[in-house]
Amino acid sequence: MEGAERRPLRTISYNLHEGRATTELVDLAVAHDADALCLQECDTLRLPETVGPLVLAGATQRNRLGLALYYRPDRLHAHGHEMRPLRRSMHDRVLSPAHERLLAVRFEDLASGGALLTLASIHTAPLSATNAMRRHQITEALGAIRSAAHGSSSLVVGDFNYPWFASSLARRLGEQGYELSHSDLPTYVRKRFRGHFDFAVSEGMHIESVTTLQQAGSDHLPVLVQSQVRAGVPA
Repeated sequence: MEGAERRPLRTISYNLHEGRATTELVDLAVAHDADALCLQECDTLRLPETVGPLVLAGATQRNRLGLALYYRPDRLHAHGHEMRPLRRSMHDRVLSPAHERLLAVRFEDLASGGALLTLASIHTAPLSATNAMRRHQITEALGAIRSAAHGSSSLVVGDFNYPWFASSLARRLGEQGYELSHSDLPTYVRKRFRGHFDFAVSEGMHIESVTTLQQAGSDHLPVLVQSQVRAGVPA
């Protein structure tokens, strides 16, 4: 039991491709012993209240391509959630796929002495928008989380739609105190195109690994982020 309590926080992020991969979630959560599951492109009207050992913390209500977050209640204690719109791209204005592009949930990590932690699922504008638009959305999301976190840790995962020039994004975020972590393998592999779309941005966390997992029904691959709250972060 003690070893289990000290194990990294295991967070899976998965874009479900307009809900097509929903049936994979239980097997995915159980096989990888997930503590949290951050989803993009959900059909939130049909999401179950539980996915294996995980329970639903919150989901967007106004999105055609929704966000949702599940968590393991014997590891994490939830303190409410927040859904936020981000700057709207032309794609959003014309097709209205997502009114809220950020879902953030505040937790106590019971395995880290009750340290406070914000987990968030994000889905930025698609490739039809510019990198400048996505950078603005990412910066806006991180700023909102930081202002509400009061110095505690945060981990933002999801579909960032940023396969090119991500090293520049990592440098910009690093100057603001954030760490960008890629998975070991590309996360989008369809239609002869490969790239890292899905990754993690963190503050006050030690990222042990980001691993690309297997899938069947989505055009994205899920990623597993193993992390720990850094010592000295406020509880």
